[in-house]
Amino acid sequence: MAASYIAGRRHKTIRLMCCLTAFWICNNNCIMSSSNLTTVQKDVLNMVMPLVAATVTSFRLYCRARQGRLWIDDLWATFAMLSILTLLIVNWIYMEAYEKYPQDTRVAMFYMLVVLFPTVVWCSRISILLTVVRLTAPGTLRKILMRTTMVFVILWAVLSVQVLWTCEDEPGWKTESRPQCNLGKSVAIAQIITDVFGDTVLILAPFRLIYKVRLTKAQKIRILAIFSTSTITTVVSLVHAYYILSDEGLKEAMAAMVETSVSLIVASLSVVVAFFLRMSAKDDTPSSWQSSPVITIGSLPIRRHRFNDPLATTAIGIDTTTIRLTNLPETCPSALKSDNTDEISLNNIEGKQGSGELWGA
Repeated sequence: MAASYIAGRRHKTIRLMCCLTAFWICNNNCIMSSSNLTTVQKDVLNMVMPLVAATVTSFRLYCRARQGRLWIDDLWATFAMLSILTLLIVNWIYMEAYEKYPQDTRVAMFYMLVVLFPTVVWCSRISILLTVVRLTAPGTLRKILMRTTMVFVILWAVLSVQVLWTCEDEPGWKTESRPQCNLGKSVAIAQIITDVFGDTVLILAPFRLIYKVRLTKAQKIRILAIFSTSTITTVVSLVHAYYILSDEGLKEAMAAMVETSVSLIVASLSVVVAFFLRMSAKDDTPSSWQSSPVITIGSLPIRRHRFNDPLATTAIGIDTTTIRLTNLPETCPSALKSDNTDEISLNNIEGKQGSGELWGA
């Protein structure tokens, strides 16, 4: 009864997430497609989105630090957060106060913008992929994911360099009052291909992991739904690529800001949602079940098994078996007696990957 109650609450959470995601996509598409945006609305969009992304990432780091589970994926998320804050400052100066600076500084600011953009996007993707890596036991799949991480790093470097050499081939834009290079079709096509590839990897990577782990069907669906939010980044990146092809100027810059913000938010979504689901599970459990006299020993804290692989943080799953000892004779020295009935949970520890690490990730 308690399990069905909690499962019902979790299904409602999934539906709420899907509805909010659909509303968010529609709302942002309407914003980006509107040609009547005021200067104030543009400023709010360029300021609010990165700040929201930085706030979500800070909360993610707080959750991980509180649980003592900071890892390499958090380091990449931190780097992405610092990059988007730098992007926010440079973008504001470039859009609002560029006239106060000499021409060389304006050109340098534009180059900073076009380099910081792929930095935030791909550091966020690398963070998501490393989150999957930390949940994967040492083996073939883990090696493949680590090599894919290196591919992501290479793609990040290639896209950054491509923008630089594209702009240097046509230096005439550097004399404009607010310098902005026409990136052209080659950059847009490269971004579309790499974005679709990267997000597809992030969606498919957890499938094998979820298939092997001991979770209920509802839990597997929920985890896959969280990781599948990378499709949101794909949608926004396609909008950004469209504005690059159309040479929309300011709309292209706004789309880039939205894409970086969404990428960073999605990177922290699994940790933040897991935190609120744990809080919801604690608050929504009926009091009659909370006051149950059954004592379960060993479920928390999660034990970790140290492998030779220095990156391994795979958790050891712990199953519990409840044994009821009723009316034990007083002469039995091994009996643990309290009033008439005692209930003791004994640990049946199995060397399998547990779901606790998934929800603490």
